Amino acid sequence: MNPQPQRPQPPSVYPGAQNAAEARKLAEDLMDVMNGLLSIVERETELVRAGKLREAMQFEPKKAELSRRYVAVVGQMKASQKYLSQQAPELLKTLHRHHDVFRSMLQVNLTVLATAHAVSENIVRGVNAEMQRRSIPNTYTAAGRRATPSPRHITPLSVSRSL
Repeated sequence: MNPQPQRPQPPSVYPGAQNAAEARKLAEDLMDVMNGLLSIVERETELVRAGKLREAMQFEPKKAELSRRYVAVVGQMKASQKYLSQQAPELLKTLHRHHDVFRSMLQVNLTVLATAHAVSENIVRGVNAEMQRRSIPNTYTAAGRRATPSPRHITPLSVSRSL
């Protein structure tokens, strides 16, 4: 069995921290972005739980902007990983703890959004099934069983997402 040769890591497109001031600034940027995202996500979660989906959708542009910033800062953190682990291990440990809390809060938000999606999908499927049931003629076979409707009797349901 031959060991796999290690591929060289491509250079990062993000600049890494080279000194303590840059590392501190990078940590502050990461904390600001995570706090901003958390405040939006918490508000969005409250609104979705309350059934106020239109209001929750208003946060999308700000959330997208903060997400872009988050990806950029995380890229810089990855580029600075070696420096931070050697020169500022306590800062790195603190950032990891905050990031774990951040991830758990995002998981709550994703669970709420997935639940809202599943509920709305079940409602739409239920409405469609009821509409189909009403539009299909009730006929029976010679054996006394209900006949399966032909495809020409099935009418598709269309939903407008702009409402």
